Amino acid sequence: MTPAGTRTGQPLPVALLLPGQGAQHVRMAAGLYGHEPAFSAAMDAFFDAAGAEGEALRRDWLAERPRTDMDHVTRSQPLLFAVGHALGRTALDRGLRPTALLGHSIGEMAAATLAGVFRLPDATGLVLDRVRRLAGAPPGGMLAVAASTAEVAPYLRGQVVVGAVNTPRQTVLAGPDEPLEAAGRALREAGFVCRRVPSLSPFHSPVLEPACRGAAERFAAVERHLPSVPVHSAYTAAPLTRSDIDDPGFWAGQPVAPVLFWPALEALLAGGDHLLVDVGPGQGLSAVARRHPAVRRGTSAVVSLLPPRPGAPEADRAGLDAALRRLEAAGHPVVRGPGRTGAPEHSVA
Repeated sequence: MTPAGTRTGQPLPVALLLPGQGAQHVRMAAGLYGHEPAFSAAMDAFFDAAGAEGEALRRDWLAERPRTDMDHVTRSQPLLFAVGHALGRTALDRGLRPTALLGHSIGEMAAATLAGVFRLPDATGLVLDRVRRLAGAPPGGMLAVAASTAEVAPYLRGQVVVGAVNTPRQTVLAGPDEPLEAAGRALREAGFVCRRVPSLSPFHSPVLEPACRGAAERFAAVERHLPSVPVHSAYTAAPLTRSDIDDPGFWAGQPVAPVLFWPALEALLAGGDHLLVDVGPGQGLSAVARRHPAVRRGTSAVVSLLPPRPGAPEADRAGLDAALRRLEAAGHPVVRGPGRTGAPEHSVA
């Protein structure tokens, strides 16, 4: 028997998974702030880049009772981006060298920033521009359904669409509140298990299209580079191409386009087994990844950097330490104690 996360005794290549809307919670990963140098530096760099909005974001992130609901687009989206990016920087600082990145929703922006497609100051400005636009969009939400896309198809009406495909039998619907509630009632009456995703906006639905108009011009105005390692897009289910990167409309349209996370994960693992490292709060992507046949048969493996649910600050630090021990056991050189805090901004290689 070889240790989990190894292949015939050799370390599996690492892929970082970066979560999106729904993973957020109060004080997510805040237990690392002030204790993990690379994490703290990356979060401070984000808050500094956010300018006048940075202090309010920091205040609500660290608060037990934020002034603005953490599920509101002006908090969930920028803070998920910042935390995902900062946890990725932490993994690099601790010696991990991923060979692939895969983000879900706003996690794709964090992945692209880690890989050097965007500079952090530019990415921060783009994310904040996005949330300002979306804050003025019609309200709505998202509904996770334990069903296939084919099974939910008869219930898509009244601007309710498939917003994400997380697994073959976990489909997320998105749309305005009233028709989404109606779809949920009909699905439950038909015997399907449903739950609301923590979101006050109908992400990945055409409802948001008017709010995103003009965003492409902002993306066109910043430099974009080829990634230092492959970034597998959850919008194309394939690695980002030069054409994707150069197309401002590709990035500007992401809040409207459906997230094809499972097809993207399938494509990633079709190219070879990986140690999948969830660099985000809540372990939602870990739970999804564990359903993949490659993980179920033990040829690929999953490690989460943070605990599965909110807890005391010490729980964040204990979760990271446990993850580092697992990575070390899987054969990856890990820097013990606080890391080097000097991993280059534009490279994960």
